[in-house]
Amino acid sequence: MHLSGALILLLFIVLLAMTMLILLHRTSAGRILHERIPDRPQRRLFLAAVTFFITFLGVRLLVWAIVHHIGPFGWVMMGGRHIHHLVWGILLLLAVGYAELAEVGNGASPTSIFMSRLISISFGMGAALTLDEFALWLNLSADAYWTRQGRESIDAVILFGALLAIGAWGAPLITKRSGTTTAS
Repeated sequence: MHLSGALILLLFIVLLAMTMLILLHRTSAGRILHERIPDRPQRRLFLAAVTFFITFLGVRLLVWAIVHHIGPFGWVMMGGRHIHHLVWGILLLLAVGYAELAEVGNGASPTSIFMSRLISISFGMGAALTLDEFALWLNLSADAYWTRQGRESIDAVILFGALLAIGAWGAPLITKRSGTTTAS
């Protein structure tokens, strides 16, 4: 059985988001995150960074499996045209941007905390899906992915990932600050 690339990508995104949210809401991970990083923007950056790196790794492995015909995976095709995963990343980033503009997830209620976390996770996924094909942006060639030019995508991922990591994993994880905390 050959699974559609769109279905595989959708399943990957949904399962990753569900796993992250379950870990944050059903285990002590959410409480630990709240205690160790009391500042809401840094908690959001942390979640986005973790999801960014996991999504990048997962998508790279998925593309590698498709290229090497391993497993039931295939390209996302619509009307005979290959839809690159940067398209899904851009759509996800647009949805997250809209949610941010509408100030979704900025309150302290449990629903708002959930939405804040979902938005952060979705941002990390969208950024990884988009930046993984950064070389395609520059070269407008699908062949750039596994070539020497594809290194540009890796560089973009490392630079953006470092930016997220600096915002998230800097001082807040090294030293615990005292004072009031806000919900994430």
